[in-house]
Amino acid sequence: MLEIKNLCAGVEGKEILHGLNLRVNKGEVHVVLGPNGSGKSTLMNVIMGHPKYEVTGGEINFEGEDLLQLKTFERARRGIFLSFQTPEEIPGITVENMLRTAKHSITGKVVKILQFRKKLHETMEQLQIGKEYSSRYLNVGFSGGEKKRNEILQLLMLEPKLALLDETDSGLDVDAVQIVSQGVAKFHNAENSCIIITHNAQILKNLSVDKAHILFNGQIVRSGGAELVAEVSANGYANLGIKSS
Repeated sequence: MLEIKNLCAGVEGKEILHGLNLRVNKGEVHVVLGPNGSGKSTLMNVIMGHPKYEVTGGEINFEGEDLLQLKTFERARRGIFLSFQTPEEIPGITVENMLRTAKHSITGKVVKILQFRKKLHETMEQLQIGKEYSSRYLNVGFSGGEKKRNEILQLLMLEPKLALLDETDSGLDVDAVQIVSQGVAKFHNAENSCIIITHNAQILKNLSVDKAHILFNGQIVRSGGAELVAEVSANGYANLGIKSS
């Protein structure tokens, strides 16, 4: 589904990713670990096409198509979704209107309001989000936990092919992490894939991790299975010869 070859990228003239390679197959869950400042969020933003980041070398292919030739909205229409570490507040557009418009933009099909609203409210209930939030402006006045659950609501409603989750669990209490974890598990199936950045293994509780990678100084320095997540959770990075910044 996704293949990254020798990716070099950075921001404001500073290179952050140095020849990174990654391959994600359909149906897989990949976890990206690493100390702060290692390039994890940069990787996610570059895949999504954030204009702030500059790609100076390498390739990113999604389902055989060169992503680097596509703008951010075109990548979203191809089925790539980025859940932000710090979700933005957008006054003037409600949660429901944003989701319905995005769904139409992705599928190109007319979205039937009543049918869509029924699914939206059912999904909100599963995520313990009050139905009244659907008519509120996107993330405006939401708590940190509400913003993160709203990100998972978007994930479940838009049904992308590839979900990029950038520390969606950060700043959440135990119960909220559990809700987010269940939401991600509900999304994932054999036809889509996830790349998850996390410092908290609890979000992976309801998922089967196929591969884990440690990103350090802009390169993947070690890969393994779910056991690598457990090893880092138990012993940190120091025992792997990696110094946290």
